[in-house]
Amino acid sequence: MQEQLLEEGDRMEEEVSSGISFSPLVWVSKFQTMAREAYKSKPISHWVLLLLSSLGMLVAFPASSLLSRVYYANGGTSKWIISWVAVAGWPIPALILFPTYLFFNASPSPLNLYLFLSYVFLGFLSAADNLMYAYAYAYLPASTASLLASSSLVFSALFGFLIVKNKLNASMINAIVIITAAMALIALDSDSDRYASVSNSQYIWGFVWDILASALHGLIFALSELIFVKFLGRRSFHVVLEQQVMVSFLAFVFTTIGVIVNKDFQGMVSEAKTFKGGESAYNQVLIWGTITFQLGVLGGTAVLYLASTVMAGVLNAVRVPLTSIAAVILLHDPMSGFKILSLVITFWGFASYIYGTAPGTKLS
Repeated sequence: MQEQLLEEGDRMEEEVSSGISFSPLVWVSKFQTMAREAYKSKPISHWVLLLLSSLGMLVAFPASSLLSRVYYANGGTSKWIISWVAVAGWPIPALILFPTYLFFNASPSPLNLYLFLSYVFLGFLSAADNLMYAYAYAYLPASTASLLASSSLVFSALFGFLIVKNKLNASMINAIVIITAAMALIALDSDSDRYASVSNSQYIWGFVWDILASALHGLIFALSELIFVKFLGRRSFHVVLEQQVMVSFLAFVFTTIGVIVNKDFQGMVSEAKTFKGGESAYNQVLIWGTITFQLGVLGGTAVLYLASTVMAGVLNAVRVPLTSIAAVILLHDPMSGFKILSLVITFWGFASYIYGTAPGTKLS
């Protein structure tokens, strides 16, 4: 089916190059035809699962981000605890993985030394990435932190080009420039949304940690794809889920060591007592933070299998402005003119990236 879509896209390009009349309406009509053919090529259950998986990414991930900000806004202080919450739910995907071996005749992928070391490396990077994001949400409003995190799409494209040899075209490069400009706008407007309890130095470090975390997230995304190419060679649902379970578990191990060394488990007792809303609210924030993050991960894993890496990357980027909007509505984050302009530009960048990755877009 993918080959048919690409052939259709090539015919559209040939029409343009040969001088045949071509208009946006013609392009939309052909795109609708390709969409109908793609829809008919899969059973309805496939599209239902894809819809649910996409909703998992677009709802659960933003909810997890907002809960991180709620934790800090209501009296939480530990960066290690929030990064631990992000991986403490690793048994959830494991509970979904094991039945695939029992009921769907799937067999575990052979775990050689190189593959295991790759998982260990990715687990360490994921633990570091979660810790960086925890620092970002400790010092920045959720809307600002999520907008800055949209730069992960830029880094995913760049690292994908450098490591996996994914191709870039003019539309994708344009998206990189646009999203980078949106990040610069936020930096210029840094004084409008800084909390009174956050110093100027802390705000700057939150900004830096967010960008570094986004860069690391893009690197992890590219390295994960490289593992499929180099070691696994096949991409089925249980293989993708295996990688996620292993990486999440190892990230959990690394993060737990950090929490123990920093003695944050002992601090949770006193932190819960002083938390706004009491111990019950404290526990609910951490528990729901754990659940929503893993549901987002499961959604991303399913989208990766049911659709493509490109769609998973696009949805991962689209959920960023959704988080910003939700933070303004639910957490009453300040939304200045610069931030609104940055949000609009980010949407434009996403649209350019989606166009660049659509079937029939010529790659250079």
